[in-house]
Amino acid sequence: MKTEDAKKIISTAIDREVEAYTFYRTIADKVKDPALKKLFAELAGEEKQHREFLQGMLSKDVAKMHFEAKKDYKVANAMPSPPLSADMKPLDGLVVSIKKELEAMQMYTQLAEAQADAAQKKLFMDLAAMERGHKSRLEDIYTGMAFTESW
Repeated sequence: MKTEDAKKIISTAIDREVEAYTFYRTIADKVKDPALKKLFAELAGEEKQHREFLQGMLSKDVAKMHFEAKKDYKVANAMPSPPLSADMKPLDGLVVSIKKELEAMQMYTQLAEAQADAAQKKLFMDLAAMERGHKSRLEDIYTGMAFTESW
């Protein structure tokens, strides 16, 4: 992978983290349920940490990123998704959030696979795991809201 391509991917990842932060922060400010308010505030904080990490990656010497050039990772294929809106119904907001976390998880996994450096690979895999954790939490909430019947 060319270093310019790597920088573009990381810049796009930063944009997505900012978008996710803004979405989660807006939802946290609007929801009335204390548990949901806390969850979305925590997710916003984690997205902010992801952005800071990625910005640090951009400030490094790109030659030290050690990306391998072996295939097209098609990271951009996962980018299109419905626009985020704080005015969505709660279930729709959760669906969009789950999809966003899935896309982020896939993107970080692909970036990890492109790494020749073991430490950088681990960092991207750790980011993918964090996104997987977000997705799982959101799916649990969605299941509880969408399928309220008891067994």
